[in-house]
Amino acid sequence: MKTKCRCKHCRHLFIPNPRVKDQQYCSQRACQRARKRHWQRQKMKSDPDYRHNQKESQKKWRQGNPDYWRKYRKNHPEYRAHNRQKQKDRDAKRRAKHLAKMDALKSLNKIKAGSYYLMPVSDDLANMDASMQEIYIIPNSCTHSSKSCKKGLDGHRSEGLIR
Repeated sequence: MKTKCRCKHCRHLFIPNPRVKDQQYCSQRACQRARKRHWQRQKMKSDPDYRHNQKESQKKWRQGNPDYWRKYRKNHPEYRAHNRQKQKDRDAKRRAKHLAKMDALKSLNKIKAGSYYLMPVSDDLANMDASMQEIYIIPNSCTHSSKSCKKGLDGHRSEGLIR
């Protein structure tokens, strides 16, 4: 009785071909494709000449078919919609990196946001020159401004803001 092996791709049992030493894949089409993909990945990692030849072959094909992707996108609207959604997700993720978080420096901040009376420091404590000021805490890391951040903290455009 011939020994059976388990296919590395589909995990089904199969009888290996006696002429193929160390056969790990069965003869199903999907398994043979998986075997070839695995071989190509290993070859690309280990053989610089093979990698160079593949790159040159792809470059030559792209030069011979310059409008392939334009035609493909035109004929496959589901591809366009999927690609557009993925781009929107990437854009949102990129924008989210630059949003100011209100409590990001809570533990490091000694000054609290709010209304304060500021008075000049002098030996004469009976000075009446106090002025009311609003203080907003803006972290140093908040240097990026996008279209959504054009308004200042009070809702008006911040044209003459001192940094």
